[in-house]
Formats: sequence, C-alpha cells, structure tokens
Amino acid sequence: MGSLSIWHWLIALLFTIFFLYPYARIIRRAGFSRWWVLVAFVPLLNIVMIWVFAFVQWPSLEKKSSAPY
Repeated sequence: MGSLSIWHWLIALLFTIFFLYPYARIIRRAGFSRWWVLVAFVPLLNIVMIWVFAFVQWPSLEKKSSAPY
C-alpha cells in the first residue's frame, strides 16, 4: 500500500467527466451556467444547491413565457 498509480488517477478523471458532463448539460438547458456543476465537489453545499436548483425560477422557462405566441 503506497502511492496511487497513474492508472488510478486516469480512471478517476474519466469517471468524474463521465458523470459530470450530463449534469452540466442539464444545468445549461435550464438556463444556468455549466460552472454550477463544480458545486457537486463541495460537501453539504451540493445538497443545498440541489434543493435551491429545484425551487428557483429557471431562466430558460422565463424566456419561453415572455416570448409572444
């Protein structure tokens, strides 16, 4: 048991990208910046932001409702 190899770090990086990319796309379609996905790395704040994100008014929905039909 010692240091971690380069393969461990490569797999961890790919795993992180694999799971965070869809979240970033969802957040972007809701009208927010993709950078909000970085909150997922902050303990407790990520849980709070999920609740805030669920109940806040989404900018993409505001744009649709203000457009004339």
